[in-house]
Amino acid sequence: MSGAGKKVADVAFKAGKNIDWEGMAKMLVSDEARMEFATLRRAFDEVNTQLQTKFSQEPEPIDWEYYRKGIGSRLVDMYKQACDEVKIPQYVDNVTPQYKPKFEALLVELKEAEETSLKESKRLEKEIVEVQELKTKLSTMTADEYFEKRPELKKKFDDEIRNDYWGY
Repeated sequence: MSGAGKKVADVAFKAGKNIDWEGMAKMLVSDEARMEFATLRRAFDEVNTQLQTKFSQEPEPIDWEYYRKGIGSRLVDMYKQACDEVKIPQYVDNVTPQYKPKFEALLVELKEAEETSLKESKRLEKEIVEVQELKTKLSTMTADEYFEKRPELKKKFDDEIRNDYWGY
């Protein structure tokens, strides 16, 4: 097998092991997103399997003697010599070193964005709970109870009343 094919198969295999499919699946909200994600995973697995089976195996050697019996020595020797002269260049990866630092920087940025997102998500969940509580209590809540939870609003209204500012 060529060096490039083996390298691609190895990278794909390692990439497949490092993907947290279950973690990503938990983040999906809609059924449509789940279906698209399942399609993506299935396609990735198919390509990865194909890379592992096709490109990780060495090709079978040519049985030159078999062809010599059927075709003749002179023609087979000519093809054998031509085949032996074919040199497949070794793949030299010049791209990965260029992009690896950029990729690592993006991973760091991604982790920071994930942490920020999780913090914001927790804050919003708390706010949702507060709004739901307020919604159930709103019909029976007094102004004092409302201002008790929001002292900054009470101060604002008191200042407006004290300064004789009624909003018009």
